Amino acid sequence: MWKILQTISKNLVLAIPTVMILGFVSGLLGDAAWLKNLIVPFTFLMVYPMMVTLKINQVFSGGDLKAQIVTQIVNFAIVPFMAFGVAWIFFRDQPYMMLGIVLAGLVPTSGMTISWTGFAGGNVAAAVKMTVIGLTLGSLATPFYVRSLLGASIEMDVSAVFSQIALIVFLPMALGYATQRLLIRVYGQKTFAERLGPRFPALSTLGVLGIVFIALALKARTIMGAPAMLLQILAPLAIIYGVNFALSTVLGRIILPRGDAIAMVYGTVMRNLSIALAVAINAFGSQGSDAALVVAMAYIIQVQSAAWYVKLTDRLFGPAQPKGIFTPQTASRS
Repeated sequence: MWKILQTISKNLVLAIPTVMILGFVSGLLGDAAWLKNLIVPFTFLMVYPMMVTLKINQVFSGGDLKAQIVTQIVNFAIVPFMAFGVAWIFFRDQPYMMLGIVLAGLVPTSGMTISWTGFAGGNVAAAVKMTVIGLTLGSLATPFYVRSLLGASIEMDVSAVFSQIALIVFLPMALGYATQRLLIRVYGQKTFAERLGPRFPALSTLGVLGIVFIALALKARTIMGAPAMLLQILAPLAIIYGVNFALSTVLGRIILPRGDAIAMVYGTVMRNLSIALAVAINAFGSQGSDAALVVAMAYIIQVQSAAWYVKLTDRLFGPAQPKGIFTPQTASRS
């Protein structure tokens, strides 16, 4: 079972489109309303395992302050407003589609930030720190950004959104950290890092796929009535990711050393789509399914583009100094 789940985790490029198709077909063949009952369990399954392997204590290590500052400026002063601008151009008359675009640009970093930074030969320690800081700040800031950017267009109870974020981010974070410390205390750091920790990302992937399946099943008949909708969603997402990669690459080359620059690229481009998807489908009622569909589509572009960027890294930043091979055994995927 674990090997199957880990294989799926390593092949999200294929797994996510496959599950989207299965969800779409399921939604066409029968009433998918009952699937709403599975949203909360799959949400927890999606977020909690990711938190178990998160190295929160690395936030307090030093040595990469400039990279951390530049990363969070891009994450919170540039990307959300760029996402809103693109959303306004493409979906100004569809506020919940706009919400999906904005959510996809609001919560930065995921376990994949760490994995892809390692694959590209970047500063993994800096990526871990970016992940914890970005996830925490993004979760706290999301209600305020949504209110300020879309408050006049959508129905939103800020306190309710905060409650959902506490339920789907901070509670799993606390439980995940407690689980991590317990497992390390019982089995030791080495066993946790080599045997136990690597199993949790696979569970998180299962939660992601479940939520993606539900999102597509709930929107299947709407999509069937307007099939061009998928292309309309992919176009703005491609623009956002393309601009984000280009901007972060240029800034990294100008301001930071190679390893920090690579971490900064993945620390700004990789968004925590798991949490964005959970917020969309849990905090905005039935209309949130429109936003969830947009976020689900973002998975396709994010995973594909991250993989291609690894192949371009040496051309963009120069070859890395040989320091051994990175294996992201403890990096979570979301």
